[in-house]
Amino acid sequence: MLVTIVAFVAALAVLIAVHEYGHYRVAVACGVKVLRFSIGFGRPLVRWHLKHSPTEYVIGMLPLGGYVRMLDEREGPVAPEERHLAFNNQPLAARAAIVAAGPLANLLLAVLLYAVVNWMGVLEPAPYLARPAADTVAEQAGVRGGERVLRAAMGQDEPEAVRSFDDLRWLLARGALDGENVRLVLQDAPGAGERELTLRLDRLDTREPDAELLRKIGITGPWTRPVMGEVMPGSPAERAGLRAGDVVLRVGASEVVDGQQLRALIRASVAAGAPLTQTWRVERAGRTLELPVTPELRDEGGTPTGRIGAYVGAAPEMLMVRYGPLDGLWKGVQRTWEISALTLRMMGRMVIGQASVKNLSGPLAIADYAGKSAHMGLSAYLVFLALISVSLGVLNLLPLPVLDGGHLMYYLWEGVTGRGVSDAWMERLQRGGVAILLVMMSIAVFNDFIRLFG
Repeated sequence: MLVTIVAFVAALAVLIAVHEYGHYRVAVACGVKVLRFSIGFGRPLVRWHLKHSPTEYVIGMLPLGGYVRMLDEREGPVAPEERHLAFNNQPLAARAAIVAAGPLANLLLAVLLYAVVNWMGVLEPAPYLARPAADTVAEQAGVRGGERVLRAAMGQDEPEAVRSFDDLRWLLARGALDGENVRLVLQDAPGAGERELTLRLDRLDTREPDAELLRKIGITGPWTRPVMGEVMPGSPAERAGLRAGDVVLRVGASEVVDGQQLRALIRASVAAGAPLTQTWRVERAGRTLELPVTPELRDEGGTPTGRIGAYVGAAPEMLMVRYGPLDGLWKGVQRTWEISALTLRMMGRMVIGQASVKNLSGPLAIADYAGKSAHMGLSAYLVFLALISVSLGVLNLLPLPVLDGGHLMYYLWEGVTGRGVSDAWMERLQRGGVAILLVMMSIAVFNDFIRLFG
């Protein structure tokens, strides 16, 4: 819990500081006097001034946002000699640049974080495919299990090299959410020829947020050897004579290709609510043995499921994915752009009813992800920060009053018509924007409670 809290607060502090610094830096560059730079709201916990700077720097008690207070005639009297330093007296282009700088700073931070991860290098599973479940998209397309994905592409794009299973998983998620088919170029075995197949992702229903999305596709994890790990004393596996290191070749009438398939066969070893005894063919020290295995039943969500009391499947083959300086930076730009575009499309689909509002996540889910990523290591935490930074940047660019994008909408109106939005309309729009944000936050928090405690 402590790690989760620290990781969440640190993430908020970094993302808010970068966002507000974007506003602050461009405001100063445009000649605007900044009165206060605050991280957090409410009663100041810490405040200080830098030498020769008119700005008061503040850390507030509530770390759920921040603000940059600039000299502005609409918020109080301004001395005649400082009118040229007021925000409201700046040219339209300068005001728009100051407002846009916050979200753009978050997007630039995401690019940098992704680039740092690319430069550091990450251990990722090799892109070998496990045996897909029956009637899934992958099984219907002709995936048998054990193939290595060499190249892949969405739609009619030219296939590009797939360096890891995580690359493939990201491509599949994008294809499913965009309703685009994905083409895979596979190699069935080292030295074998290539074959191409198409995953028909355009047939999937992705209106609901679904942790089972990849399960529907049939590609949930990388290929692993179907080998037995540690066998628990007194377990069904021990009683059947299974030992650590046994390679499972067949369960009943099913040939076993990988560890994921073996786990699925064990879970499904149930008939009429009773454990199903099946003959396993295993390879042990060069010999082939046949052993009758009877699992024990466990109730999982009201469904009887087979368990044998042993670790099943070897660890996947891992490889180090690392990019050079320019490639790593360019990959960071690409990933930031892809996630930004995907976020906007999903928001658009929610507005027109083609996607569920259950996709929205709130602070509880973000805190949970922060803790989990922090436990996984620095690279995972940096990727989490980048993802949230993209989301923050895109959200603030939405044309909603009270958000930066709403102010940019006002400036667009001013640029087209030559006059600013009237105070009366400004007040109405602000109220509407606050109402929309409150509804969105309520839905997001409700979704968090359902995911975490439902």
